[in-house]
Amino acid sequence: MLQGKTVLLAVSGGIAAYKMPNVASMLKKLNCNVHVLMTENATNFATAITFETLTGNKCLIDTFDRNFEFSVEHVSLAKQADIVLIAPATADIIGKIANGIADDMLTTTVMACNCSKLVAPSMNHNMYHNPIVQENVQKLEKFGYDIIAPEEGILANGDKGTGRMPSEEVLVKAICEKMDKIGLN
Repeated sequence: MLQGKTVLLAVSGGIAAYKMPNVASMLKKLNCNVHVLMTENATNFATAITFETLTGNKCLIDTFDRNFEFSVEHVSLAKQADIVLIAPATADIIGKIANGIADDMLTTTVMACNCSKLVAPSMNHNMYHNPIVQENVQKLEKFGYDIIAPEEGILANGDKGTGRMPSEEVLVKAICEKMDKIGLN
């Protein structure tokens, strides 16, 4: 289904990052090339070596990592991407991208991409419904980003509300449907 396509997974530092290795594995089983970008905070919830093992590609975290074949890595990777999934998309990452802040490997790469971008917000209910976060989500939509709505349920802190990242199956399905819609499948 996704054979020969390149999917970029941009993983930020929320508890839902634990779901993303399974997303990477599911995508590899669909025969696509998967690259993973992580924020430094995301490494507290999932490890680079896990993603590297599952994808066969170096997991990029540090913008200034010198341990790679020389190219301007974030631009090179951005040119390869057919689609980007930012998940979990924390309030921090949503705010940075919505306001043009590119200060790490994830944000610089995402902003250099010309392909379709999916965003899966994941955070506490009150954070998600904060008017500033909602305004930033609307900005992303205005700029052409597709938002995968968070689910309602029990959140990591035990609260009930909206903010839980959808299941891995929902995220992979969203990628496949977007690829079909834009004619890349």
